[in-house]
Order: sequence, then C-alpha cells, then structure tokens
Amino acid sequence: SVFVYDTTAPMAMCQDITINLNAIGEASITAADINNGSTDNCSIDSMNASMTEFTCADTGANTVTLTVIDPSGNTSTCTSTVTVVDAMAPNAICQDIIVYLDSTGNVSIDSSDVDNGSSDNCGILTMTLSTSTFNCTNIGGNTVTLTVTDVNGNVSTCTSTVTVVDNINPTAVCKNDTVYLDASGSVSITTTNVDGGSSDNCSFTMAISQSTFGCTDTGVNYVTLSVTDSSGNLSTCVASVFVYDTTAPMAMCQDITINLNAIG
Repeated sequence: SVFVYDTTAPMAMCQDITINLNAIGEASITAADINNGSTDNCSIDSMNASMTEFTCADTGANTVTLTVIDPSGNTSTCTSTVTVVDAMAPNAICQDIIVYLDSTGNVSIDSSDVDNGSSDNCGILTMTLSTSTFNCTNIGGNTVTLTVTDVNGNVSTCTSTVTVVDNINPTAVCKNDTVYLDASGSVSITTTNVDGGSSDNCSFTMAISQSTFGCTDTGVNYVTLSVTDSSGNLSTCVASVFVYDTTAPMAMCQDITINLNAIG
C-alpha cells in the first residue's frame, strides 16, 4: 500500500485594491478581487476573504486576509489593503424663500432655510451659505449659493432665490407750525415745517398736501404729511398750520378840495 500525501501549503498571493462606495454607501468584494495569482502544487480548492462587505464606516484603508485552501486541506494566507473610497458628491437641493426685513431693516437666514432635503450616501458634515444677512439694499431677489460638504470632503452646490421684502410701514410723526403771510400776502412751507421726526426701517420720502397759503387761508389749516418708503409702504399724519397776517395796511392819503353847500 502506497499512501500519497500532499502536505505542501498553497502559495497565497494578494494584491491591494481600491473600491468605491455606491449611492447607498455600500461596497462589496470577493476573494478573487484581492487574489494576485495564488498557486498550489496540486490545485486550489477554495479561497475566502476575511471581509467582503464595506460601508461608510470603513472609508480608508482596511486590512483583509485572503485564505487559500487546497483539496488536501492545506492552507495559506496573505493580506491585502482594501482602500474604501467615497467619491460621490452630496445631492444638494435648494428651495426659493421669501424673508421680511425687521424694524431695523435687517434679516438673517441659515442653511436650513434654503435647504430642501439635501442628502449624501455617507452623511452631510456641513451646509453653508454664500450670503446669510440682508438689509434694505437687498430688497428684491438675491441669488444665494448653498454649499453641501459630506463627511469625506465631497462638495456639491445649488442656488436659491432669496426674495427680501420690506412690509413695515413708515412712522409718520407731525408737528404743528405757525407761519406769517409776507408783504405779498402769501407764505410757503416744506415737509420739514410739519415733520416731527418721521422714520422708517429703510429710506423714505415725504410730501405734504398743501405747501402755499394766502390771505384766504388765515387761521388754522390742516395739512397731511405723507411718508412713503422705498418699497411703497405709506403712512400719514395731520398737522395744524396756523397762518397769520401781521402786516399792517399801507395807508396812502391825497389832498382834496371840497365846496360847502347852500347851508354852509
């Protein structure tokens, strides 16, 4: 009886590989992927890898052991470095928004205001905005860029239109005024004569319902001050303008001759 034994272990040969995570943050390999031509004096029965499934938690270098088994049960191992890469940029999704200036003429937003469900296969690390504060000079549409960065440094952007609105009415404040007719019987006023400190969160203009007065206006006159801001918001108040005529008449005489009548 001749008993033939194979006691020679296979020659396990490995190679390093790089794999990319998919859209759901997963990747897989087989033993064949890290095998680099392993051999045996007879034949190889099977090969298996110590790790075949990878997730976002495995990003970077991973040591994987390849075990090679021949039909006689002889085994040999080698190690491979499996580098897991997340090369997928986040999915940046924006939405347009409307914001309103406050009483100081300012408004602030953050990334959550314009984000509309941005996502990533491994996870979002940060979201930043190109502009986050607005004032009266920004009334109307403003293009804002949202930058989404994932935990592995991949970046994606989207843009949102941030419409800034000023819906706060000005504060119209009036004061009464007293004016005097000049020698021609007239007098004029401007908005400053009846403005008592009107204000607005942005810029504004003022107008009055009556600016000139004559002899027929002597006494109290009710003048409306209209305050309009740059967005068309309007506020009014009423001032009393007292018109006085303090100019004495100019008396002019002439000499005349008269005749007595019949009774002297």
